Amino acid sequence: MDWNTTAAIFPGQGSQALGMGADFAQRYDIARETFAQADDLLGFKLSEICWRGPAAELNQTINTQPALYVSSVAIWRVLRDLVPAAQPAWLAGHSLGEFSALTAADALSFEQGIKLVRARGRFMQEAGDQNPGAMAAVLALEAAQVEALCASVSRETGAVVVLANDNCPGQAVVSGEIAAVDRLIAQAAEAGARRAVKLAVSVAAHSPLMATALEGFLQALRETDFSPPAVPVYGNIKAEPLRDVQAIRQELDHQLTQSVRWTDSMRAIIGAGAQTFIEVGAGNVLTGLLRRIDRSKARVNLNNIKSLDAFLASLN
Repeated sequence: MDWNTTAAIFPGQGSQALGMGADFAQRYDIARETFAQADDLLGFKLSEICWRGPAAELNQTINTQPALYVSSVAIWRVLRDLVPAAQPAWLAGHSLGEFSALTAADALSFEQGIKLVRARGRFMQEAGDQNPGAMAAVLALEAAQVEALCASVSRETGAVVVLANDNCPGQAVVSGEIAAVDRLIAQAAEAGARRAVKLAVSVAAHSPLMATALEGFLQALRETDFSPPAVPVYGNIKAEPLRDVQAIRQELDHQLTQSVRWTDSMRAIIGAGAQTFIEVGAGNVLTGLLRRIDRSKARVNLNNIKSLDAFLASLN
């Protein structure tokens, strides 16, 4: 395998599932120690919520975000421990996954990362309680069409709705005030969408409704140390590599309220030469999106022991 043409990508909120990472912790000391370290740093058993739930507790944003982060880092550490040569040439993460990517790039320590993502989840959850919002997936429209529809609905209703995620061609996610999202769903079919469906979240992520989360989160960011990444990490906002600490801080300062340009990020990494993408963490959302972006690229999921064993066998 040519690691010089390989990228690692890390999932965000929505990929979580009860039991994620448990099989890695059962087999590998380094994964078990990662979960134990997170429990110690946070002062409660995040591992129990992650592995045994209940699901409603895992799905609370304040818990979801650190649980996904720990799971991804645990699997990443197992991979690097088993295959020391496993150093992808590029890294990226979808929303919350960007913090996992920064840790994989040695730009953010695990100790500070787990506290930062816990704070991020808490402030986002509090913002959602203060300003209830909604998110909806819109299928079979291009991102520019969805942005135009958001602008039209915002003018009509006087309420906020914006493009939150450009995930892949034909799949966008909008975010904003409930009335505006409902109106957009109603109008999406007239605009040519195959489907528009509200997502099971109460937090209007990557929208102006997250502004109330910024003060607390920015304070947490100021208290967090970063290092220059050892590997280029492609950011969500500009779809460009974050090559130094200043670029990382500029990205994270605005990430909560700006759109995730995932399609552009993947195309930029492909343009840089990537041929294989490894999704490290729960689920397989990102490799599914990549199939819509460029089906010619090889896709690998490392989300359970079975997938890891298959991947390791492929290296021999």
